[in-house]
Amino acid sequence: MDQKDFAETIIGLQNADLELRDKLISKGQLGEGYNQEMANLHNHNAEILDKIIDITGFPTVDKMGNEAAYAAWLVIQHSIGKPEFMKKCAELLEIEVKKKKADPRNLAYLTDRIATFENKPQLYGTQFDWDENGELSPNHFDDLKKVNQRRKSIGLNTLEQQTEIIRLQAKKENHPAPKDLLKRKNEMEQWKKSVGWTK
Repeated sequence: MDQKDFAETIIGLQNADLELRDKLISKGQLGEGYNQEMANLHNHNAEILDKIIDITGFPTVDKMGNEAAYAAWLVIQHSIGKPEFMKKCAELLEIEVKKKKADPRNLAYLTDRIATFENKPQLYGTQFDWDENGELSPNHFDDLKKVNQRRKSIGLNTLEQQTEIIRLQAKKENHPAPKDLLKRKNEMEQWKKSVGWTK
């Protein structure tokens, strides 16, 4: 396989992911826990991408083109059942960002997602979840002023602006808050333990 074949494979992984997400949204099944079909697809995609990365290195724009580089990031971002793979990719992506070969915003989203799953404060406020008022709010972060400074430094809007956008998007996609927030949080913590995010 050459780079073009790898690029097409990665784009195919992303498309399968997005098609399944659209299907679950249309059936109103996205908000209630981590759908098993989606979990299986995310794990499958991560395994394939991991093999590609071992052969080609991290899929950057100059190697794979814009579409495949973005698709790879999305597959990594969704590979939440594979903590070691996500952390490995974050390290590789950080190297590429330092070389100016990758988008620092992608690294911000990935490192925040890892921090959130490890129950640590996020640095950029990119990860959201439902709060007690039935609204989507940023997961735990260290300090609003610092978060907004970091966001500005990589070309992101303020956290306040992003919160409005995320909430509007949830309404547009008809993505309701979970019926039992406490149950969902407990299930999430158990799941984090089961896949190795927490002890």
